[in-house]
Amino acid sequence: MTGAAPVLALTGPIVLAVLCGAVLHASWNALIKSGKDKQLDTALIHSLGVLFALPLVLWTGPPDRAAWPYIAITTVVHLGYYIALAGAYKHGDLGLTYPVMRGTAPLLVAMGSFTFIGESISALAWAGVAAICAGVLTLGLSRNALHTAPGDEARRRTALRFALTNACIIALYTVVDGLGVRASGNATAYVATLFLMDGIPYMALVLWQRGAGRGDALRYMAGRWKIAVIGTMASIGSYGIALWAMTRAPVAAVAALRETSVLFAALLGTVLLGERFGWQRAGGTVVILGGVMLLRFG
Repeated sequence: MTGAAPVLALTGPIVLAVLCGAVLHASWNALIKSGKDKQLDTALIHSLGVLFALPLVLWTGPPDRAAWPYIAITTVVHLGYYIALAGAYKHGDLGLTYPVMRGTAPLLVAMGSFTFIGESISALAWAGVAAICAGVLTLGLSRNALHTAPGDEARRRTALRFALTNACIIALYTVVDGLGVRASGNATAYVATLFLMDGIPYMALVLWQRGAGRGDALRYMAGRWKIAVIGTMASIGSYGIALWAMTRAPVAAVAALRETSVLFAALLGTVLLGERFGWQRAGGTVVILGGVMLLRFG
């Protein structure tokens, strides 16, 4: 006799946890954008995940056998994510690329989770997903990211191609990991195993691409490792919280809620960097908060 399937609900504590994860997500993306070499910073932050993941795997043990196909698939997909992320940040501002990547992915996740997981959400929750996407795009693109000089137009288009490609990749690995973490038997074991495996291949690819410049690359990373450790912890914490939440709440709702990281990035920029908030940011904030409420009670 099998037990009843767990009830998936976006409760108040889960909402708070995912919002904390969104703050962490905004933080490590800002660290990558702050560096001179986005590709190396991306590789460094995620390859250092091995240092934290290995003790966790030894403590929790490996995830259930049923989760390993998902880990194998998502490891390959994450490689594409890192490549597209570094490319987006190389060619475009954080204010353009980050909201495009994060603002369009939740709708794709919602459609993917319905198609591949058979997971439906209420009409009110769908409205919440759409509202968060609209708010994220309004908030992020309200900055001067779209007002480029004529000579920068080609770079802007390239950045948008990378960002939109990455939105599709984000949606893909979110659905795969939502399935994988539920099959794993232990969310911590799944997250630790994932970070144990997926950072090193991208680092190896980046160093191989550098060729004769590998010495300069290693010196650059030697000067960035301390701040990269902070980014690594934020990355693991952010995704760990999200995947844990997906074992207790609908994947589409968690994915949309996680993208409030754009809101936190804007607030941090205003408070710490003196960036202008403006009416568009204020409007985007109101729409996002409305979307969160719709998700919570949908």
